[in-house]
Amino acid sequence: MENLATNPNPSAPAVYIRPEALREISTHYCPGCTHGVAHRLIAEVLDEMKIREQTIGVAPVGCSVFAYNYFNCDFVEAPHGRAPAMATGIKRVLPERVVFTYQGDGDLASIGMAEIMHAAARGENITVIFINNAIFGMTGGQMAPTTLPGQKTSSSPNGRDIELAGLPLRMSEILAKVDGVSYAVRRSLHDPKNIRLAKKAIRTAFEAQVRGVGFAMVELLSSCPTNWGLSPLDSLKFVEDKMVPYYPLEDFKVCTALAKG
Repeated sequence: MENLATNPNPSAPAVYIRPEALREISTHYCPGCTHGVAHRLIAEVLDEMKIREQTIGVAPVGCSVFAYNYFNCDFVEAPHGRAPAMATGIKRVLPERVVFTYQGDGDLASIGMAEIMHAAARGENITVIFINNAIFGMTGGQMAPTTLPGQKTSSSPNGRDIELAGLPLRMSEILAKVDGVSYAVRRSLHDPKNIRLAKKAIRTAFEAQVRGVGFAMVELLSSCPTNWGLSPLDSLKFVEDKMVPYYPLEDFKVCTALAKG
């Protein structure tokens, strides 16, 4: 019997069916936040690659803290910033499983900077999905390592002063220089075209792990209407007009094995 939550009008052809890898449950994310879009893309890839039942996700503290409720695959919770370390342990003990982390910018590029750098340097065969919304989301909207110059946050009410706080970190470019990294790219979730490109990148990152070519990361520029103090629509424009110029959407490293398909 068809689930009405999936297709509320059974007499009409379904335009879109919820991925099996996503549970039928409402999320806690703020209206206009694109975490939900990222979840959907990951779930679609897991289904299309038929790897859902062998996948283990790792989410640390942050807006993704309840991700284990939303994905219909095995999931574990890591301490703040420690998802790459936990993913390393899981992958080494269970090398046949597909292991991915789902991390925000405050988590990955601040408290978890050591973990992500050393997992990359070791070439751990894991997949990292990095959500960059230029702010600490769950903890109160403080300045993150990715906050733009002049951007106002709860801990930089006059805007980020680069003389005091330095310049934002471009994590894709940084990790692309690490020898153990096989794939490092940046995409965005601010419009349909870029969402499609993001999905292709996520699939390539998972394919890198399945093929055993090493550490792969996809950085996704994402909106945070609540902490930015903007409407959902204006938040998408902020990503396009302010974030993309500073964080260009490019392939920064694609290893030869992946480039050849």
